[in-house]
Amino acid sequence: MNFSVLIVEDEKQIAQILKMELEHEGFSTQVANDGRVGLALAREQAFDIILLDIMLPYINGIDLCKRMRGFTTVPIIILTAKGDVSDKVLALDSGANDYLVKPFAVEELLARMRVLTKKNILNPGFLLTVGNLHMNTQTHQVLSGKLAIELTKKEFDLLEQLLLNKGIVLSRDSLIQKVWGFDYCGASNVVEVTIKNLRAKIEIEQKLIFTIRGYGYVVRELLK
Repeated sequence: MNFSVLIVEDEKQIAQILKMELEHEGFSTQVANDGRVGLALAREQAFDIILLDIMLPYINGIDLCKRMRGFTTVPIIILTAKGDVSDKVLALDSGANDYLVKPFAVEELLARMRVLTKKNILNPGFLLTVGNLHMNTQTHQVLSGKLAIELTKKEFDLLEQLLLNKGIVLSRDSLIQKVWGFDYCGASNVVEVTIKNLRAKIEIEQKLIFTIRGYGYVVRELLK
């Protein structure tokens, strides 16, 4: 499997060395030299792991890690010269999975990356698919092809129910019970609104959610 890595590092020489070493090991890489570009790339593309410096222009690594955790569970390794225990604790509390102090041996970085990427591989037992859409119910990642899709919790839960029952029509009432609970007493059109929002986000290349009038909703692939 070809793992993709996002390197967010403002020291261009270090970034280039990391890029060369990782590509030599078979990883595909992209480099961002400041926090704003790193954030944009993380939102636009699906990476398997992110290497993140702390001292970055525009958005520092700690704030960037926090923002990334708002839309992705991809493993993040902090690479920094700041080696105090308080710095490590702050980084880990901000959502980082690991912390490596510069200077470090590339072999150690690769070993830590192997551990994290093995944990993050899409396990078939947790993978739900329809067409080009992939959902990992363990990592809560949703991909349309290689594009990461950001969903709210209810959008994710609703899509999960539809994918778990692919090809089976689920009624509006059954979806409310499964996603919002038996005691839900909010807006009467909550399912319709959430379905509309889901369609806008996931139906990028193909129609996936179908309305069966008088019955409910179903996820299925169009026959070619």
